[in-house]
Amino acid sequence: MNEERLSILLKAVSDSTRRSLLTLLCQQGKTRVTDLARVYDLSLNAVSKHIKVLEKAGLVQRETIGRTHWIAADLTQTSAIEDWFGSLKSIWELRLDSLDKLINKGDKND
Repeated sequence: MNEERLSILLKAVSDSTRRSLLTLLCQQGKTRVTDLARVYDLSLNAVSKHIKVLEKAGLVQRETIGRTHWIAADLTQTSAIEDWFGSLKSIWELRLDSLDKLINKGDKND
């Protein structure tokens, strides 16, 4: 697992506005940057900064048609987060299995 990639992804989704933007893009599909700014009552500059963080993480794609910038969610990069959480879950499952074996071994000795 690429630790730098994971850090970029987690940083991108650490902000509630960016999570909300990503959720909205997943729900509505491709949306103009100006429309996103209106939804969040943010300046175009503020929304653009959030979008750039999401773009750097590979969570959104930008398409420019004329002077209009369209943003769409791209969740293909989230597999790094899923893999990391999966490894954490595996660690806990192993620890719980070990604990279960200790408990059951104690029951047999009674």
